[in-house]
Amino acid sequence: MDVSVWTYAWDMLDLGVEHVTGELAALAGATHLSLAAAYHAGRFIQPRSSRRKIFFPEDGTVYYAPDAGLWQEAEITPRQAAVSRDSDLMARLGAAQSGGGLGLSAWTVCLHNTRLATTHAGHAMATAFGDRLAFALCPSSPAARAYVRKLVQEISHRFRPARIELETPGFLEVEHGFHHEKDGVGLTADEAFLMSVCFCPHCLERARAAGVDGEAARRAVVEILCDACERSTPVSRFPEFPETGLEAFRAVPALHDYLLWRREPVMSLIADARDAAHPDTAILLVDGPSAWRGGVDLDRVSSVCDGMILCLYGQTPETTAREIAAMRRRLGASASLILGLSAFQSAVASAEPLCRAAIAGAQAGADGLNYYNYGLVTRPRLGWMGEATAAFRAARTG
Repeated sequence: MDVSVWTYAWDMLDLGVEHVTGELAALAGATHLSLAAAYHAGRFIQPRSSRRKIFFPEDGTVYYAPDAGLWQEAEITPRQAAVSRDSDLMARLGAAQSGGGLGLSAWTVCLHNTRLATTHAGHAMATAFGDRLAFALCPSSPAARAYVRKLVQEISHRFRPARIELETPGFLEVEHGFHHEKDGVGLTADEAFLMSVCFCPHCLERARAAGVDGEAARRAVVEILCDACERSTPVSRFPEFPETGLEAFRAVPALHDYLLWRREPVMSLIADARDAAHPDTAILLVDGPSAWRGGVDLDRVSSVCDGMILCLYGQTPETTAREIAAMRRRLGASASLILGLSAFQSAVASAEPLCRAAIAGAQAGADGLNYYNYGLVTRPRLGWMGEATAAFRAARTG
């Protein structure tokens, strides 16, 4: 049974590696540590840091020193975060595994990268109008795909983590989050989704090669969104979305076909990452039940990687059980299925709901747990994680 906690390099460097790993094992009951190996920017409240109480990490960086020789021919290349330049944290944690230390899981953000998407705008996602999404590389871009493959290759072969957690290997959405977002139109759920669908040249060419008319789909989206920009109040053209998923768009065949096709670049990229990884490193997808929105075919996950961390933050035990059971049926019995839980105040107000969710997940077929997030919660909540871990273990063996 694997239990891991998502953790940032700056927390380990601020508090000390032994201190952090000791707390994770003793308080949270962790067997693994999910260290952010490649990560995006944000604003982070740091309740336990001895150096700071708020931190703004560099955008789109990695937390190890990339091998210049490996990347010399690549168009898109990683940059090491300054905070990690005086340490060899990944190598240290990787080596510690063989000596009885916590298992290392490399938490790897793939395509959500504002630094790279702005630097390499030709490889960023593009709306039906040609507007580039500044925070997202496109999974159809050959250069972006090569970046993800090489990232996985380097991390797995150099540091030999027990597993790599792939986050955002697919298409992101406009409403993913950015600075000071403004929408005076009031885009409906279906319109916001369609505004996010990528029609960059890489996608259109890849769709064309698969026999899918992406240009017809693009024209349909332009018509729908231009109509939305002319009205006085919001009116949904596809009110069944998102409840019925992509079926909501079946009345527009070209669009429906293109939305189904979007699974191909995403699932093949995950498979490419699996092929590039060291055979001793498991590849897990990190996402939630709505991963289909980004091009993930949830029925095929176990055919392209080793399993999934299903994030179900702040859900009721009933919802947790239902979603875990559904994903277990999709994955089959042999693939890993790990329940992702959050200890944030916005998700749980005491240990009890965390424990109830863990028990529900165990009874529905989850193999392990991942908790969010070591450095962003107060110390008592690490103890809540430990209580949930004990409850999960008892439910699996009882």
